[in-house]
Amino acid sequence: MPNTKSAKKRLKQDNRRRDTNRSTKRAIRTECKKVLAAVSAGDVAQAEVELRSATKMVDQAAAKQVIHRNASARVKSRLSARIKALKGK
Repeated sequence: MPNTKSAKKRLKQDNRRRDTNRSTKRAIRTECKKVLAAVSAGDVAQAEVELRSATKMVDQAAAKQVIHRNASARVKSRLSARIKALKGK
């Protein structure tokens, strides 16, 4: 447990940030699953709509350093590759 006043404040801030980061990461996973569900259903139009939403969320998380910028690029690349493969069929 923290002893100093500044350490107590830091603990509260860390807990608040941890909760925010967890919810952001969970929301990103949910958006990615929506894209993958649309791809598996074969719905290209819906998949592209969901991809735009997921891309925006991932970019915002990377800008706030919730996830690494390379991780965001990797997620976007993998999702767009799935959609591109679906279009090729």
